This record gives sequence, structure tokens and C-alpha cells, in this order.
Amino acid sequence: MMRCPNCNSKDIGKIGSHQFYCWSCFIELTVNGEKMSVYQVEEDGTLSSLDDLFFNEPVPESIQMNGM
Repeated sequence: MMRCPNCNSKDIGKIGSHQFYCWSCFIELTVNGEKMSVYQVEEDGTLSSLDDLFFNEPVPESIQMNGM
């Protein structure tokens, strides 16, 4: 089971083929190969990158292998 890299919650939902959403802290995760990008969803629906906070964050094996 995947955990959120921000809040460590297991409450992660799949919203696209390589996109996930944490229902606990409201961030979106995008996985491209072995790279994970983390975004904050703003009130107007736009995404703000949080990659500078999670630089070099490894992609959880559950996403790499199973796509969750």
C-alpha cells in the first residue's frame, strides 16, 4: 500500500493513469517512470509544484510495479 510522501497517509486515490491524489493533505502526485512530481491543488484548481520540497523523493515500489 502506498503512503503519501507529505503526510504519510494511506488515503491515496488514483485519478489518472499516472496520477494520484491524497485525500488527507490534498496534494496530487504524478509518476513518470522513476520520477515523482508533487503538486498542491490551489483553491482555483490550478497546481503548484512542490518538487523543491520533495527533491529526489523515490517513487514507491507499489506505484512502479503495480501502478497502484
